[in-house]
Amino acid sequence: MWRELVLEVFGDAVCGEPASEKALADVAEALGQPISPDLASLLAECDGVRGPTALDVVWSAERIVRDNLVFRSTPDFRSLYMPFEPVMFFGDNGGGDHFAFVRQPERDEVFVWDHETDSRYLVTYSLRDYLTRALKAQGDWYRND
Repeated sequence: MWRELVLEVFGDAVCGEPASEKALADVAEALGQPISPDLASLLAECDGVRGPTALDVVWSAERIVRDNLVFRSTPDFRSLYMPFEPVMFFGDNGGGDHFAFVRQPERDEVFVWDHETDSRYLVTYSLRDYLTRALKAQGDWYRND
């Protein structure tokens, strides 16, 4: 389902090989929070989605763990930004802004973190809509609404 959607929206997208059940469990264990069911389903089909200009619209399970742990453990970030523990980043815009699911409390909508202002705001109500918009977009599509 997810792979077909991605390729229908952007035929040149690159989908990673399916993530293993262990890789998905490792995300939840390493970050101490459940992975969004839709994100888990997508990663089980495509462990990462690369869109226009090789943009990592959805990161691999391994990168989700790595990058979230960096955000949560970098000492300078603690003094510069609101805590990152409530969110689980899963993709970016290539310019510093990151997309996430809020996991504390659990929410299914997609939010963006603006790295310049430390703002976090809702950009779409589903992963499906996020993929469609991000893969079709030119530039910072989430700022145009």
